[in-house]
Amino acid sequence: VERSTTTTTVRATSGAGLLYGFHHVVRKGGAAFTGTWTEEVAPRQSIRMLDHWDNVDVHPVMGQVERGYAGGSLFYDNGVVRADLSRVAAYARLLGSIGINRVSLNNVNVHRTEARLLTDLLPDVVRLAAVFRPHGIRVSLSVSFAAPMTLGGLGTSDPLDPEVRDWWERTTAAVYAAIPDFAGYVVKADSEGQPGPFAYGRDHADGANLLARALKPFGGTVFWRAFVYNHRQDWRDRSTDRARAAHDHFAPLDGRFDDNVVLQVKAGPLDFQPREPLSPVIASMPRTRLAVEFQVTQEYTGHQKHVCYLVPLWREMLAFRPDEDRAVADIAGGRTSAPTGGVVAVSNVGDDRFWTGHPLAQANLYGFGRLAWDDRLTSEQVLDEWIGLTFADPGVREGLHQVMDGSWLTYERYTAPLGVGFMVRPGHHYGPDVDGYEYSPWGTYHFADRDGVGVDRTRATGTGFTGQFPEPWRNVYESLETCPDELLLFFHHVPYGHVLRSGATVVQHIYDTHFDGNDEVEKMAATWAGQEGRVPAATFDRVTDLLREQLRCAAEWRDQVNTYFRRKSGVPDGRGRRIY
Repeated sequence: VERSTTTTTVRATSGAGLLYGFHHVVRKGGAAFTGTWTEEVAPRQSIRMLDHWDNVDVHPVMGQVERGYAGGSLFYDNGVVRADLSRVAAYARLLGSIGINRVSLNNVNVHRTEARLLTDLLPDVVRLAAVFRPHGIRVSLSVSFAAPMTLGGLGTSDPLDPEVRDWWERTTAAVYAAIPDFAGYVVKADSEGQPGPFAYGRDHADGANLLARALKPFGGTVFWRAFVYNHRQDWRDRSTDRARAAHDHFAPLDGRFDDNVVLQVKAGPLDFQPREPLSPVIASMPRTRLAVEFQVTQEYTGHQKHVCYLVPLWREMLAFRPDEDRAVADIAGGRTSAPTGGVVAVSNVGDDRFWTGHPLAQANLYGFGRLAWDDRLTSEQVLDEWIGLTFADPGVREGLHQVMDGSWLTYERYTAPLGVGFMVRPGHHYGPDVDGYEYSPWGTYHFADRDGVGVDRTRATGTGFTGQFPEPWRNVYESLETCPDELLLFFHHVPYGHVLRSGATVVQHIYDTHFDGNDEVEKMAATWAGQEGRVPAATFDRVTDLLREQLRCAAEWRDQVNTYFRRKSGVPDGRGRRIY
């Protein structure tokens, strides 16, 4: 993009590039038409993808959108693709403006009707692809590994069976005949009940390569999720560690995946918690294309009822350096010896009038796109852009930064402490339930007892998870002296009297942060109240109502967590505040 004298010029090597350039001009506003300057605008990730967990049919448990907190699906209604796709067109334009170039159209948990998008419901996918195409976005489908059986009538889905291979080749050719720029498949296999190659004694390279070879002649890609673990764990067995699972399954397969396989790896080793270490898989597969997966939809971060600006979390993870030579964003972007992958996130939109349910949650969708384009942007820059593009009154900037800049850390303070995670209500994952998962098969434990709390993942005395990391992190996390306090309970079981670097004991830290987090939400609500008249009335009212709910929930978190640890430890609050 160039400005000289009276002309602003956009040049690109493709139509999509011109589109991104024009959106950049819009983002710059009046500054695009003053002065003399030249900017090169180019993405640092070649794959910038959103996964939709939308169901065609309304699922009896998960509804129209699994982990969706913004109403129904943009795409589907009453078992069919919507007749009116005008809102999808607006969404496609929105995604094009932030540089998203791929969208997966259905839930990774592929149910009966959703599976048919690959075959007899393909004409509906053709309609959706036509809406996204003008904005530089290619569509993908989540497919079931068992499709040769459930759709093709075969007796097996064994990836080494010639009939299975032939079925995928014929089916894939039919997809490309209808959608020549189809992006490929997304697969969740051998995970949480989804079928996969383990049923046939095969591994995940066998399964992924089967689909990759069917896609190869057409330039398609298979996105194979590394979210594979035992979800029927015996809680009595302290040696089994869900955090280890992805690395145990996939790291030995490095170099065996075809070049059109992208291994889609959750950024953390568990499941989109407010605080986790980096998944060690990302640092352990230099011969495999990797996509780092985030969650824009707020499954564990407040269901889009809570203000929780997640860009600081994502930026921290993208900037993390597994070793001196590489940041995570460099690994995904192919700027190291590793092949080029990308970044992926689970979308947070629905048919709600504000798109994301909570109007301020729009900043997370915008922010993911901007970080996917350029991970060097600061979270404050991204938020400032979003505020300027969203609200006409520049006077709201200061207040919204006060409300949103630190909201992820605020959420962390009043929920699960020091990286331990999962103190949520089972099933829907909203609100506190300290022991909700403690005796469950899901492998999500905190192991609190009368003496202490946390999960021992050390090599010396625990599950050995620290050993999956490269140097220096394997030893940083192994040692109580060097393990970062914010991840202490993820890696160590410690006494309540263990002293943190702040000088507080673990139990006093729990009390203090939970009181502080609740107080911070009160300040957020007061700051937002001062924006009345500066933002549209409907927006003001929706956010006001949701902040009221956030304050109620933060108080519930504070009281349940503090009461639990007061009763468990027997240690009173050193500041004499009321704990029940």
